[in-house]
Amino acid sequence: MKLGDGVEQAIHCVGLLSGVEGEGVLSAAALAEFHGVSTSYLLKHLQALSGAGLLETVPGPKGGYRLAKSPADISLLDIVLAVEGPQPAFRCAEIRQQGPNPLPSRYFTKPCGINAAMLKAERAYRAELAKVSMADILRELAAEDDGGIAERGCLFLQNNQRAASRKG
Repeated sequence: MKLGDGVEQAIHCVGLLSGVEGEGVLSAAALAEFHGVSTSYLLKHLQALSGAGLLETVPGPKGGYRLAKSPADISLLDIVLAVEGPQPAFRCAEIRQQGPNPLPSRYFTKPCGINAAMLKAERAYRAELAKVSMADILRELAAEDDGGIAERGCLFLQNNQRAASRKG
């Protein structure tokens, strides 16, 4: 299974946005700069995260993004589904019923075994992602950090966080 680059970018952005304080926001340009990615590409994923209710979008010149939920309430699965969509990675087209000399329908009374196995694997994969929250990821990162990662993030937030008020 291959996930798009947007999933990685979205997870890292949610992680960085976890450090935004109070009513503050980060612009898409700042998030893109921090991660060294294209702003226009990242915007698409930030909008998807916002549409899924994971981020709050604050419009205007002092606008930007902030978490709409606590990191403990955002799972890796939430982010993957927001960016990639809810469709299964494997989509059975029933090609076993195609081609020359097709077999009669009596051979296809049970679901395709390949499809069943792939969907079972996908359920397991999604269940594992659902168990991991962004708070878990951030806790593991903090435990392994010698201070350099936190310092880099704090300095960036200090220089790029914007003060904005909540929509309401």
